[in-house]
Amino acid sequence: MPDKTLDNPDLALDEVMKIWPQTISVFLRHKMLCVGCLVNPFHTIEDACAEYGLEEESFRLELSEAINAAD
Repeated sequence: MPDKTLDNPDLALDEVMKIWPQTISVFLRHKMLCVGCLVNPFHTIEDACAEYGLEEESFRLELSEAINAAD
């Protein structure tokens, strides 16, 4: 079974949004078109950050904060 943690570098964006739907607001805040994109089952957080010129560590922190805020 694949590692379903936010730290997993191989976790696809569609899985991130399915497991933690509260992260969708983070993608939208950065005006990322990942939500609903046909490629998001194949792209990772690393891919998305590279595509949008975002610093990956900061973006992952934002995702984590969104997840923790929902708890």
